[in-house]
Parts: sequence; C-alpha cells; structure tokens
Amino acid sequence: MNLMKFVDQLPLMNTAKPERKSKKESYYEIQMEEFYQKLHRDLQPTRLWGYNRQFPGPIIDVNQGECTQVKWTNNLPNTHFLPVDRSIHHVTHQPEVRTVVHLHGSETRPSSDGYPEAWFTRGFKEVGPSFERKIYEYPNHQRGSTLWYHDHAMGITRLNVYAGLAGMYILRDEKENSLNIPKGDYEIPLMIMDRSFNEDGSLFYPDQPNNASENIPNPSIIPAFLGDTILVNGKVWPYLEVEPRKYRFRLLNASNTRAYQLYLDSGQSFHQIGSDGGLLQKTVHLKNFAIEPAERIDFILDFSKYEGETITLKNNLGPNANPDDSTDEVMQFKVILPLQREDKAVIPKYLSHIPSLEQNEVKTIRNLKLTGSTDKYGRPLLLLNNKAWSAPVTEKPCLGSTETWSLINITGFTHPIHIHLIQFQVLDRRPFDLDLYNQDGQIVYTGPAIRPKDNERGWKDTIAVPSAQITRVIARFGPYTGNYVWHCHILEHEDYDMMRPFMVIDPKDLNDDK
Repeated sequence: MNLMKFVDQLPLMNTAKPERKSKKESYYEIQMEEFYQKLHRDLQPTRLWGYNRQFPGPIIDVNQGECTQVKWTNNLPNTHFLPVDRSIHHVTHQPEVRTVVHLHGSETRPSSDGYPEAWFTRGFKEVGPSFERKIYEYPNHQRGSTLWYHDHAMGITRLNVYAGLAGMYILRDEKENSLNIPKGDYEIPLMIMDRSFNEDGSLFYPDQPNNASENIPNPSIIPAFLGDTILVNGKVWPYLEVEPRKYRFRLLNASNTRAYQLYLDSGQSFHQIGSDGGLLQKTVHLKNFAIEPAERIDFILDFSKYEGETITLKNNLGPNANPDDSTDEVMQFKVILPLQREDKAVIPKYLSHIPSLEQNEVKTIRNLKLTGSTDKYGRPLLLLNNKAWSAPVTEKPCLGSTETWSLINITGFTHPIHIHLIQFQVLDRRPFDLDLYNQDGQIVYTGPAIRPKDNERGWKDTIAVPSAQITRVIARFGPYTGNYVWHCHILEHEDYDMMRPFMVIDPKDLNDDK
C-alpha cells in the first residue's frame, strides 16, 4: 500500500501503572487482548494483539533493586488471525494460540525468563511442559538499561510479536540519574518495526514462502519477512515536533527480520551513550549506525542549531535498492516548538565504568556454528551447531564461570544472536574463506581479528554475527542456575529452528552431571 509519510504525530508510549508499589517492590497485572488501533491517518483500524490493549505495550519503568512482579494474563482468542504452521516443532496437537513473555536482556531466574515451552493459553487453561508460575519476578539488580518484553512462545514467536505483543521496559539506576543528560519530557523511547497491510487496514503476513512447491505445508513458515511500511511507536512514518534543544532517544529495533542502517539527512551526529546493557564507557559520535533486530541504541540528538527545520531519520538501503522501496525513511523531527526553558543538559564525554571480562580466567571456549540446511519439504532450515531445538543440551556453563563463545557463521547472511540471562562483551570478529570451508571444512582466515566498533564496546545481549566471520563474545554466567536459551533474533529463524537450550549448572553438581 502507498501510504503518505509524515502525516501522523509520533505517539508517546504510555507507562504502566502498578497495582501496588513500595520502594523495594512493585506489582503489575498486564493482560494480552485483541483490539483495533488506527496506525495511519488513511488506514482503517487494524486488528492487533497487545499488552493492556496497546501497541506497543505500556512501558514498565522501574528502579535498580526494585523487585518487580508481573502477572501476565492471556485473554486472547483461541484462534490466531495470522497463518500458523503446524508442521514445525511437533506442535500439531498444541493449542493454536499460546503465549509466554520474555523480558529481553534481564538477569532473571529461569521460571520467570519466558522459556519457549513455558507457554500458557487463555486463562491458563492449558500450559506448556516448562510452565512453572503465573506471576513473573524481575529482580532488577543489574545496571540501568533499556530492556524490552515480547512474546517467546515456541514455534509462533514471529506471529505473536508481529500481531503486536511487544513493549519496552526501562530500568534506571543512580549512575544514569546523576548524569546531566536530557530527562523527563526530553527522553523519548522509539520502537521501530516494519509491517505490511491489506487494503482494509489488516496486517498482511505471508502464508507461504515465495515460489512454494506443491508439497509444502499450507500455511508454512517463511525464511524471512520484510514489511513494506515502517512504524515507530505504532504509527506509520510519524513525525515528532521538538524544541531546539537536546533530546535523549532510547531506540529499539523490534522488527521480525529487518536490520536498519540509520542516518539523519541533516548530516548531524548521533551521540550514542548506551547500548543493550546500559551506558557505554564514553560517548560515541556517529554519523550513522546499524541496528539488528532486538538491539537497542541509546543516543542524544542536539536540535539547537536546527530551529524551524525538518530533519528526516533515514534508512540506507544500499546501492542495489529498489527505487520503489519506501523503507528508506523512518520518521521526521520538526524543530518547530518554542524553547520552554534553557537547555542545561550536556553531552558527557565519560559515562560509566565497564570492567573488561578479558581479565577473567576463561574456563571454557566454545566453537558454535551457525549452519543452514533444508527440511524434508525443501524449506530452509537454519540451525545452531547443526542441532535442532529438541536435541539434548550441549552447552552447560558453570555458575560464576567466564566463557568465550566463538560464533562461526557459515551461512550467507548476518544473524543477530541473543543469549538469555547474561550481558556479554564483544571480543572481535575475524573473516575466513567461506568457499574453501564449504569445500573441505577448513577455517582459513582471510584477515586479522578486528576489534568491535566503539559503540559495540559496552554490555550487549544481542550481536550481529556476519557471514564468513567468527564473532567472539565473552560472558560470565550467572547469577542464576537453570535452563535458558540462545538463538537468532530474526524471529522467522528463531521459530525454525535456530534456537538452542543451555543450562547454567552449579559447580557442586558437576560430579552428578558426569
């Protein structure tokens, strides 16, 4: 559909109100429900699923050390309005609509992490084999950061998130609060996602891959999804009116598959202050940046020299882009509001201390391949270390131990890899000859190891792992033991079958495990 750009104002996401709250804890009740919402001036209201009937869901805004409990309730219909493939993950006899919530980036006990098989149906009538509790608990002991919550149900995450089940979670700490950076009305979360629409305003999602053969299941999972329309905070190509001053933006890529290469047509810099796991060590000044699905970029923009101007946030589609592709633009900033008061916020040089994990004793080095094959229908089947989800657990880090994971991408494209429970640090990436590897299975490097970009040197929970490169990350596993998962955050890949369990074990149990 050809929808006019920049005719709707950017919505500011609502903040969830707790049922009860004290200094040390807060309790929320959040319902998943079906509803209709107008996403563009010229679109009929769109059928969506959302947390508290909102798309995106409400922001949960909490402080470090404030134990947060959330009762997530499924009030959704029993049938899905998007195409459910029953041929994957042995879900033939499972309920069609099942949900479970993962707080992405949170250091949380397994019972509250949103394990894919801990799903539940409407009113908890049916639950998955790993379901343990109705009320999730988030300790919030970690440093301040921009997290997000989204559905994580086995085999249908791509559909549930596409239907609208995603929201932001902001964790604040004293270090961040002490900085003289834009706050209050001048701190704005931005959730970017792509969608496609039918003429009647309903969401379009393919029920089969392009050029599907006759024997393929119908509906069938597709290998990737790129929508033709960009939404920010639930509006199609919106605009934001701003004052000529500094603003802080917490930006999340909540798209299923799409990565973005963002820049401003004014030529001004993004002053990045944070990534997935909170503040960087030093502010990084960027003219453009890449952001993969599930990554977060926290930055300051200074509009003080642009009074009266309109600035467009652009997406660089590259030299081979289709000239008819409208996704080269994201939103606009209109610097037309009068300055309410003097702007005393600053862009700090130094932000926080990040101790390097490279000083730790590394207990285990794991070489983990990102591989591609086909299933019995000839569909792409992407795997981690050539193992399906259902294979026995092979990664069992000890509680408190430091490990290096070498992610060896032998597929033809980048995968954003997310590891639950932990925030890690990126060590380096090193290119190798993929053609040669495909011939004889040997890794022959074609260049030196390259240290991560400046804006990747903070704490991360999701990282771009490019094709024909080995991306090394280092992490300390904890603070909890139990079952977690790691996976590609392209949701179509995660659902089939690019996700694996891992288990954090207590060293005392090592003898029992052997």
